[in-house]
Amino acid sequence: MAYRFLHTADVHLDSPLKTLALRNPELSELLGLATRRAFIRVVDLCLEEQVDALVLAGDLYDGDQTSMKTARFIAEQLRRLHEAGIRTFIIRGNHDALSKITTELVMPDTVKVFGASAEAVVIDGAGYSPIAIHGLSFAKPHAPQSLLRHYALPVPDAVNIGIMHTSLGGSEKHDLYAPCSVADLQQSGFRYWALGHIHKRSVVEDAASVIVMPGMPQGRDINEDGPKSISLVTIRDDRSIVVEERPTAVAQFERLAVDVSGATDWKGMIGEVSSGLHKLRASVTAEHLVARVQITGTSDLAWRLRRDLDLVRTELETRGTLIGNLWIDKVQSVCLPPGSVNSRSGAAGELAAIMEDEVTRSEGYRQELRAIAEELRAQLPAELREMFGSDEVSFEENLADVARDGSAEVLARLRREKVD
Repeated sequence: MAYRFLHTADVHLDSPLKTLALRNPELSELLGLATRRAFIRVVDLCLEEQVDALVLAGDLYDGDQTSMKTARFIAEQLRRLHEAGIRTFIIRGNHDALSKITTELVMPDTVKVFGASAEAVVIDGAGYSPIAIHGLSFAKPHAPQSLLRHYALPVPDAVNIGIMHTSLGGSEKHDLYAPCSVADLQQSGFRYWALGHIHKRSVVEDAASVIVMPGMPQGRDINEDGPKSISLVTIRDDRSIVVEERPTAVAQFERLAVDVSGATDWKGMIGEVSSGLHKLRASVTAEHLVARVQITGTSDLAWRLRRDLDLVRTELETRGTLIGNLWIDKVQSVCLPPGSVNSRSGAAGELAAIMEDEVTRSEGYRQELRAIAEELRAQLPAELREMFGSDEVSFEENLADVARDGSAEVLARLRREKVD
């Protein structure tokens, strides 16, 4: 008889919205509830698949959570599993370590929350090999050293499963937490490693072990784009392991780039972009699609596009309603006038060269831009300030994007007399 469990991580329940879609009340409400609805789907899948356990590999919460509404929601969902006889195994990640709910919430008897000292729970059920589930929680928000050495040795004659919240060897856009290597995990003697922390899915399998980073069940902004899912894991009688990916996202974020070089007028341009949205919606299985649209190519409409992006957005939002459950996060234009690509001839070309090579790269310009952005950020509520970037690197990247967009708009405005 097989032992089966669902493995997920990085739910980040009730995390603040970080998307520009805040200005759309309906979309704001949808995304505000998305993490909860995705977690309900996780519990629903547990019940539908009649699994033995749910494994949560860290960051169930999102930082300094104090809302008792969140606490009640979690208790209700875990109670559903408890009543079905499904066990839950939880470790605390770096965000959970900040949460007051983490220590105050009373869990059902079937829920095991691992502490700051490594433990192993041995399950010796009828009809399958003994299962040993190992876990270790973050005691503090930061763990600069590997936690692997703190885990107990594999339990003899059991199928050993390790739950760990780790950045592995490091990942773009993720801080270093409890770093360790895939090779270290493969040599640990554990048959399955249920990981968390990195929001992008990855699976590494060899003869000795299966190492799964499931990603997150629901993206929260455009930087967490793409399909989101969890892992259904089956440990067969012969101790082989099968991992199946199951989709969970209520709303999926996607980027769409549309080349409108072939459009001869405004109606044709809107038609090209709408066609791209139709195709993208058809390819996404999530209930809702949230798209960030970038208009590219060369066109005499380049100046008008930059001037009237608000009109483009309104038109695309209308098309999205007709397509069904398609929302527009943002519309950008990097469309250029004919003759401007790879050309620095003439006065406009010389100005483009000066702006690109001298102005936008100068420290004085960057300092001024940084000061303006920091002033604007300071005026936002604390929960929205990450819209400018969650760390210094992403903050600087966003400033660079603003500088590029500003330069392109100045150049487009110089050609307005040819299209107005």
